[in-house]
Amino acid sequence: MALQEEFEKQGLWLFRYRGIIPIVVLGIGAAIYIKSSFYPGSGTLELQPYKTYYELFCLALGLLGLVIRAYTVGHTPPNTSGRNVTQQVADTLNTTGIYSVVRHPLYLGNFFMWLGPAMLTANIWFVVIFCLFYWIYYERIMYAEEQFLRKKFGQQYLDWSGHVPPFFPKGKGFVKSSYRFSWKKVFRKEKNGLAALFLIYCGFNVAGELIQNSNHFNYIFLGGASISFILYFVLWFLKHKTTILSEDD
Repeated sequence: MALQEEFEKQGLWLFRYRGIIPIVVLGIGAAIYIKSSFYPGSGTLELQPYKTYYELFCLALGLLGLVIRAYTVGHTPPNTSGRNVTQQVADTLNTTGIYSVVRHPLYLGNFFMWLGPAMLTANIWFVVIFCLFYWIYYERIMYAEEQFLRKKFGQQYLDWSGHVPPFFPKGKGFVKSSYRFSWKKVFRKEKNGLAALFLIYCGFNVAGELIQNSNHFNYIFLGGASISFILYFVLWFLKHKTTILSEDD
C-alpha cells in the first residue's frame, strides 16, 4: 500500500478513536505525576515556591484550548464532523471566521487542552514526548480529513488550503464568520470538556497533596470542579429533558 493510502487509512482509524487514545496518554501522565510526588527525580521541575502559579498557568493553557474550541464550535454550520466518530461529515466547506486563519482549529484547541495536564506532571520528558505523540497522532487524522475535503470540494478546497496553514494560525487575513455564533451549540457540545478539564486538574492536585501528607489544596481547582460539575448536570438536563438548547438550524 502506498504511503498516501496508508496515511489515510491510519488517519481514518485514529479519527474514530480520537476520544479514547488520549485518555491512555492521560493515564500515563497521572502515573508519572504520582511517581514524581513520591520520588522527585531527574526531569522533574522544582516548582516550590511557585507551584501554585505554575498550576494556574497549566490551567490557563487548558482553558485557552477550551475557548478555541468553543469559538470554533459556536460558528460551525450544521452537519460537520464535530464529535462524530463514525465517519467524516461536511455538507459545506467553512472558510470564514477562525477557519480563515487556520484549517484545523478544533485540533489546535485540543492540543492546548491536553498540553495543560501534560505540563501539570512537571516532567520535562513527558511533555516533550506528549508533543511528539500529538504531532504524529493528529497529523494522520488531519491528513485523512483533508483527503475527504479535497475529494468532496475539489478546487474550492485547494484554493482555501493554499493560503491557510493547517495548525499554526497565520497572523493576518482574518475574515468574519459567515455563521452567527450559537451559545446553545457550545453548551450542548462543550459541557463535557469543561467538566473533564477541572476534574483532571482537581484530581492531580488532590492526589499530589495527599501523597505528600499535605492539605495545601488548590481551591481554584476544587471550586472550578464543583461549579463545572453542577453546570454539566444542569446543561445535561436542559439538553435531554427540555428544548431550551434546541435549534432549528
